[in-house]
Amino acid sequence: SPEKLGVFWDTIISGKGEYINGSRLIYPMEKDAMRFLNLMANQFFSVVFSWLLNQRYTDTLCGTKALSRSDYLKIKNNQSYFGNFDPFGDFDLIFGSSMLNLKMVEIPIKYKARVYGSTQITRFRNGLQLLNMVMRGYRKLKAF
Repeated sequence: SPEKLGVFWDTIISGKGEYINGSRLIYPMEKDAMRFLNLMANQFFSVVFSWLLNQRYTDTLCGTKALSRSDYLKIKNNQSYFGNFDPFGDFDLIFGSSMLNLKMVEIPIKYKARVYGSTQITRFRNGLQLLNMVMRGYRKLKAF
């Protein structure tokens, strides 16, 4: 909810975090808030990113994130390091903030069932793109 955005901003201003990542997977969700395969993919990517970056992530694909404009511009300028094909921008921000050594803080979000519109995710095509990005991250960060 928009009211929660103030918490993200306050976390940056207070110095408690430099990259704030929302997580829909901490609090219980409303029934039908997220499709089963999407939930499984989110949990998979959370485990993989936690391992890749040595930082616990519970939700890598939550669209609610916050960081300073200057840090965002640094990430954007180095976007090609991991590839320019992230369909949603989430992984770009996570990899980029990690490369900048930004202090990451997760803030839980109560995730509710959609009341209008439909998801913009094409699960299998976008899932393969995200998996490709993870493999590129693995090669850049863990493989020798």
